[in-house]
Amino acid sequence: MVSASPLLHEVLLAPVASTPHRPAVIEFLGDDRLRTVSYRELGALVDSFAASLTAAGLGVGDRVVLESDTSAAAIAALLACSSLGLPFVPVSPEAPDERVRAVVAATGPRLYLRAAEGFREGVRGDFGIGRFGQDGLRIVREPAAGTIRHRRELTATDTAYLIFTSGSTGRPKGVVMSHGAVTSFYRGMYTQRIVGGRDRVATTSPLQFDFSLLDIGLALGSGAAVVPVPRPLLRWPRRFLRVLRDTGATQVNGVPSIWRQVLRYEADRLAGIDTIRGVLFCGEDFPLPELRRLRAALPAARLVNCYGATESMACSFTDVPDPLPDDLERLSIGAAHPGAEMILVDAAGRPFLRTGEVGEIHLRSPALFSGYWDDPAATSAALVPDPVEPRSGQRVLRTGDLAYRGENGELYFTGRADSQVQFRGNRVELGEVERRLLECEGITAATVLVLPRPAGPELCAFVVAGPQAREGTLLDGLSARLARVLPSYMVPGELRLLTGLPTTENGKVDRAALAREAGPLPV
Repeated sequence: MVSASPLLHEVLLAPVASTPHRPAVIEFLGDDRLRTVSYRELGALVDSFAASLTAAGLGVGDRVVLESDTSAAAIAALLACSSLGLPFVPVSPEAPDERVRAVVAATGPRLYLRAAEGFREGVRGDFGIGRFGQDGLRIVREPAAGTIRHRRELTATDTAYLIFTSGSTGRPKGVVMSHGAVTSFYRGMYTQRIVGGRDRVATTSPLQFDFSLLDIGLALGSGAAVVPVPRPLLRWPRRFLRVLRDTGATQVNGVPSIWRQVLRYEADRLAGIDTIRGVLFCGEDFPLPELRRLRAALPAARLVNCYGATESMACSFTDVPDPLPDDLERLSIGAAHPGAEMILVDAAGRPFLRTGEVGEIHLRSPALFSGYWDDPAATSAALVPDPVEPRSGQRVLRTGDLAYRGENGELYFTGRADSQVQFRGNRVELGEVERRLLECEGITAATVLVLPRPAGPELCAFVVAGPQAREGTLLDGLSARLARVLPSYMVPGELRLLTGLPTTENGKVDRAALAREAGPLPV
């Protein structure tokens, strides 16, 4: 039975009391070795971590940066933070120093926790430093003295975590999620009965990506086990499949691109893993030819198309048709999960029910984010008055996603109304990449597009440089510069030097012309 608590840790740790001996986390260690952490052991680790955090003087509202990949210890750390009312801010071990510095500067954490030994030399501040793992949580440097405590009790409206995504202004944008919002989403997700208590849920997303928190919540809130797939192994289809086989994974969640190499080179090996009963994907379109190959390899598996934004974690779960119709052109994103509603709004801000007409999705839900951290203007632009009844004072999420309604009321996503894209499961503001390019010496203009390529969509940058720039040296230097300031998924895979950017009649960059000029690369 799902906990009715509005607090994140209480929902996810409910099985500690009901099924303490069942596995909560199953870690693949390599060389035929697994480490299984039971719910009882996970609960004990959470209590141990919470005691260390309390002893360090942290209290309700103090923010904690959590640098780690997904693991039993990382899950325990975020649940310990939750139990004390400490908003956690996950960052990736792979993130460049400049990116982490921006997150630290924005949030002002009391403590920086890291799973790895040592510390990032390029990230400094008066915060405390701690290290955690299966053996416990140790404070290496005490946090600076706190201010007067105005808070004592944790409430459902308090912040559970901040997820930083790409921002159009050139700096990361922090999405603030409350305990009540997260647990409301989880309860809506549990109505879909995607997994049960005996399942093992393979999670492939980095901890800093909210999809990982969906996976953790799906598994633990259902009494199932989380199976973190080591990030480096995702690049090697045979090793990825070995993790799934050795851990007995029954449910595999991730962005569609995690399957591309598997389906190309190891489809028969995938078909031989008979434990997989479900696949949930989110974050980008699943190319239909690849989806058909996945269905052929896993004919008995339930395939679920998950749609949503970081500002609500997600909002719909739609089963992929079985069989896939031959004339299918686009997957449906269905309707919102119980307790939420998606409506379409036209360019004048009016809701409509007409079939086949494209509008912008607005989401009404108790699972909406509180706002963007320290950015009231962006918050006001996203949380807008209810278009159905603006006088009510109710706010809905203006998603920026475009869709049309099918004959049976289902929705079909068609793209974005702005420069934001979903790329390899991550939200990317193309404007942020363009601004970083313009910061590079010698670059006078830049435009970034997502273009189709044989191995999957790719970020392509078109740049204009001053007359003194040499193409080879400039482009090589650009890639190195961007890798120092942007996550790897935001560094363009293609860089093209042009003498000028084509423009439309009204003077804007002609993105369609750039796409035509780039053309498809040969297979």
